[in-house]
Amino acid sequence: MGHLTHCRLLRLIVEYKGLRQAQSDKHGLEVVLVLTRTYFPKGTNGKLECDGKLICNTIELPWKNNETKVSCIPEGKYFIRKRYSKKFKWHLEIIEVKDRSWILFHPANNALKELNGCIAPVTKISGAGLGLQSRKAFTKLKTLVYAALDKKQRVLIIIKS
Repeated sequence: MGHLTHCRLLRLIVEYKGLRQAQSDKHGLEVVLVLTRTYFPKGTNGKLECDGKLICNTIELPWKNNETKVSCIPEGKYFIRKRYSKKFKWHLEIIEVKDRSWILFHPANNALKELNGCIAPVTKISGAGLGLQSRKAFTKLKTLVYAALDKKQRVLIIIKS
């Protein structure tokens, strides 16, 4: 719970390798998540942080030139919003990804078998594109993001290697 409070107290402007965080609206701050990736032939593993504190690890498909359903998405800056579907119930969507749609954060433990370009939060990495206790990690991430969105804050994710 401590990391949730810490993220809410982000300064108005944060420098991160040349990327500036700015005020998003009259209510205040953006919450900035940073996903740092490591690429492997059979999957992509990541570390997702908020203000330097680990939220969870992540698994994704390998990088295959942003091809739909077989590749992770390109590195860059994106916003996250709430989304509901019958399959995943309430989850998270990464919006405005070039040449891609329906890029979600949702539970999965095996990128090649369970993901089509989405990102799965996991508690522990167990191999390239493989993880453990995804639902637990997803709940932690969703709680943090929904709390910010409920306060009318924008949630930005910076994906880098």
